[in-house]
Amino acid sequence: MKQRIQVTRILTAAAVLGLGLMVAMQAQARFGTPEEIAERLKPSGELCLEGMECGAAAAEVAAGPAMSGEEVYASVCAACHDTGAAGAPRKGDTAAWGDRLNKSLDDLTASTINGLGAMPPRGGSNYSDEEIRDAVEFLVDASR
Repeated sequence: MKQRIQVTRILTAAAVLGLGLMVAMQAQARFGTPEEIAERLKPSGELCLEGMECGAAAAEVAAGPAMSGEEVYASVCAACHDTGAAGAPRKGDTAAWGDRLNKSLDDLTASTINGLGAMPPRGGSNYSDEEIRDAVEFLVDASR
């Protein structure tokens, strides 16, 4: 009887060990090897803060060619200035632009860069001052 209990315990331990190995093998097959998992989890880029050497190189790559005023308008400004959303004067609506058309391009550009009313600074974009100015000029010219 004692021998039978010992054999049962050995077989149970072997079954548990075998089951554990099967689960581990299935997990590896499903999720990959540790090396494959590490490859999937590695960082996709690096954070470069202002003042770090890599910052200048990253800024140059991100800058790219300047966009035209019409392109900037279409990508950011049109969402509100084509629809009148949040009280934005609609492109081409001379009455809505009224006194704004009497302001200088510099003043209108400054309002856009700094934000005004419901419009966030730069219209919520990261375009350069020159690109913002070109977009303001495009919008004003289309609204005269």
